[in-house]
Amino acid sequence: MQIWVDADACPGVIKEILFRAAERAQIPMTLVANQLLRTPPSRYIKAIQVPAGFDVADSKIVQHLEPGDLAITADIPLAAEVIAKGGHALNPRGEFYTPDTIRERLNMRDFMDTLRSSGVETGGPSSLSQSDRKAFASQLDRFLAKNRK
Repeated sequence: MQIWVDADACPGVIKEILFRAAERAQIPMTLVANQLLRTPPSRYIKAIQVPAGFDVADSKIVQHLEPGDLAITADIPLAAEVIAKGGHALNPRGEFYTPDTIRERLNMRDFMDTLRSSGVETGGPSSLSQSDRKAFASQLDRFLAKNRK
């Protein structure tokens, strides 16, 4: 199993939780972004910089993801592709996307895109709270404990 991180939009505090978890569990983790990323020195953690462009990082993750791998992303279409490929997708707020919930999330995302394109102000997501961080760390720990080989 490997952890893949959609790192361009991943909050720094979530990356820090991931760095500690990858070291503690000795699980390979790859951060993928179109910007240069700093990672702690570790044999388990690496970063891949991809060219700028629409969904380039997402495509890189999907290309290399194996069934059973974990992807960290808030990107709904990427989460759908991860699930379709047999992987697991966890967002930075600690919510796992599932085959049962991903279709609803895609529909809501498309609906909100339609509203925004017609000029409706929909606002953005709320900032990451302490309870979101705790939920993420708890879900990640449970997942790693259950899925380590």
